[in-house]
Amino acid sequence: MENKLSAGRLKILLALSLFAFVILVGRMAWLQLYKGLYYGAQADGNRMRSVLLMAPRGKIYDCNGVVLADNIPAFVLTIMPGHKLSDDEVRRLAPILGMTEEDIRAKVAKAKETYEPVPLKTELSMKEVTILEENARDLPGVSLDSQAIRRYVYPGLASHVLGYVGEISEEQMTRGRYKGLPQGSIVGKDGLEWVYDGDLRGVNGRKTEEVDVRGRVVQQLAGQPPRTGRNLVLTIDYRLQKTLEDAMDHHLAELGVQAAAAVAMDPNTGAVKALASRPDFDSNWFVGGISAKNWNRINNNPHHPLNNKVIDGEYPAGSTFKVITGSAGLETHKVGPEELIFDSGRHWLIDMRNAGGEALGWLNFQRAFAMSDNVYFYEVGRRVGIDTLDEYARKYGLGKKTGITLPGEASGVIASPAVKQKLLKEEWYLGDTFNTAIGQGLTLVTPIQLAQMLSAVAAGGTIHPPYLVDKVLDNEGATVSVPARPAARSLGISEDTVTRIQNGLKDVTRAGGTAAWFSGLPQAIAGKTGTAENPHGRDHSWFIAYAPADRPTLVLVCIVEQGGFGSTASAPIIYEVLNNYLLGYPNLKPKAEGDGKPAARGK
Repeated sequence: MENKLSAGRLKILLALSLFAFVILVGRMAWLQLYKGLYYGAQADGNRMRSVLLMAPRGKIYDCNGVVLADNIPAFVLTIMPGHKLSDDEVRRLAPILGMTEEDIRAKVAKAKETYEPVPLKTELSMKEVTILEENARDLPGVSLDSQAIRRYVYPGLASHVLGYVGEISEEQMTRGRYKGLPQGSIVGKDGLEWVYDGDLRGVNGRKTEEVDVRGRVVQQLAGQPPRTGRNLVLTIDYRLQKTLEDAMDHHLAELGVQAAAAVAMDPNTGAVKALASRPDFDSNWFVGGISAKNWNRINNNPHHPLNNKVIDGEYPAGSTFKVITGSAGLETHKVGPEELIFDSGRHWLIDMRNAGGEALGWLNFQRAFAMSDNVYFYEVGRRVGIDTLDEYARKYGLGKKTGITLPGEASGVIASPAVKQKLLKEEWYLGDTFNTAIGQGLTLVTPIQLAQMLSAVAAGGTIHPPYLVDKVLDNEGATVSVPARPAARSLGISEDTVTRIQNGLKDVTRAGGTAAWFSGLPQAIAGKTGTAENPHGRDHSWFIAYAPADRPTLVLVCIVEQGGFGSTASAPIIYEVLNNYLLGYPNLKPKAEGDGKPAARGK
């Protein structure tokens, strides 16, 4: 009996031993055959390290070869792929990098999910680099590398044109134009950096290093160098851009207001020579991740610094719309150019008056235009009707995007009975037509649309849509491509009508006009004041102009939000810019590539 019991126990023991043996052999086979390559790669990873080399972005030049966006060499600290920093490493790194432990752990979490190094901090100071080198033995999970970092040469200059770059987000890696790019890629986030990212970004490289157990490089192995991105040549003129921004900053400070927008373009080609929106921002803030301080500075500003008001700000046109009303009246012969219309201070059908209550008596078209007489243009609006006003607004390009290559352009609004019914659920009245005729009411325009409108007049009746990029160059300076741009088109208005509008604009800046003091400039110019009603505060101030008056080479449009009358807020900005432009920028010298520090801005 006892022998049988011992034999049974032996069988059970043998069965268990056999089962354990099968399990061990199976596990070994699974590790060797199925997971062998995986663990082999991990073993190699303990001594071999593949490092992504970010390609330097292409440079951005102004039209005269002045570098606006460049790259500088900088040290970058990265977390090695799959590495989990210990609590001790996190505690050591936080004071060295000036980061919170929570921010470091968030970066560590990203590193665990990728096979690429994840940037922990870019553009390290020499002090940070020195301390990290001293502590390298205790920080095996991080790597200190050299990398080209984006640098905007003139901080804040043309920020709404250039835009900015930043590290690719998780959403961008999984959808949209940046889908599939590796973690840590630097991509365009706004402005031309975003629009032309495919040209500017270049092609990343890779290097393989042999490292010891603490992550120190033993030797460099094979690799593929990165290929620098292509370069952009813009239509922007550094001299005009800086002159415009300095004039805006100076006069806005005097007025005690913050929000404004201005744009300058060549009416003969559509090339945008300067574009500025206020308040602005420094594109350098976003390189390597924006700080909490600078983000709060942007996010808490009620005037929205990131918004490009030149293309997305929608405002009533004010008296600048009289270019369109005048064109409609003259072209349809509803009003004769020398016909006299009496201004008693109010229209005889509706009690709608001039600003300030003036009564200017008998006026022909040119005189009424120069003095910006409302009663005269009420009558023109009455004669042509709202449908014709809308037709001519569309001829000049209002109510639709100009097509400028910047993200976020608004279409504006052309007032009509249908629009009023849709927005307000109200009927259209004659007073609405009167308001439309002088640029008030429901019609909304962007500064870039008014620049296109005035350019059509300056160019003798041809619309040249605005554009910003002249050409794309390779790293040898050869032209790779010339971006397609909309073809010029005829305004569809007679030469006689355009000439009369031109003469009216010239008289605005002569004796008796609303901007007569512009006669003090080195050459005669043409222009128009505008005051746009604002239900949320003081009126917005417009001034539009082109110069020289007889052979225009530059159109300028400026709006100052809540600036009051156009002649007292926007006009002084335009005057200062045109004075410098016509004199050839006597006091301005741009920074040459590679010279010293960036030129200071007159903030």
